[in-house]
Amino acid sequence: MTDSIVFGGGCFWCTEAVFKMFNGVVKTTPGYAGGHTKNPTYEDVCSGETGHAEVLRVDYDPKVAPLEKLLEIFFTSHDPTSVNQQGADIGSQYRSIILYSDDAQKKVILDYIKRIAPNFKKPVATEVKRLDAFYESEDYHKDYYKNNPLQPYCMFVIRPKVGKIKKEFGLK
Repeated sequence: MTDSIVFGGGCFWCTEAVFKMFNGVVKTTPGYAGGHTKNPTYEDVCSGETGHAEVLRVDYDPKVAPLEKLLEIFFTSHDPTSVNQQGADIGSQYRSIILYSDDAQKKVILDYIKRIAPNFKKPVATEVKRLDAFYESEDYHKDYYKNNPLQPYCMFVIRPKVGKIKKEFGLK
């Protein structure tokens, strides 16, 4: 049995590359959520006018990768205190957001944030809200890092992030 959760921590290419490394993550799907426009395209979301964030739906086996572990990965892999920006990626589509599916997930998320908030110098800005709709991204965004390792963004942004997470979590 699997559960799913939706994370937005900047560019969804980065978020996907990070989560794909972990046991218990069964499937990752980049997409758009958290906004008001129905069936947005990448170009629509990049305009900043849809209200959507670039997000990643993570389907996971909670027996192997409990939600708390996924939250640890999420909060380690990006700056949750940055508002509408991760590195050079600027705009509301790059905001820190978690979209949950039920009250049990919401409680785990809010308890986790409360517990880790003192570890940051600035307030945690991660938006937490119920998932209303998830719109799957265009196919070319799926496995972007794996399929485009020599693309400059992958080499200079994603690769160092993946390296940091590997080191932090003792992965090879």
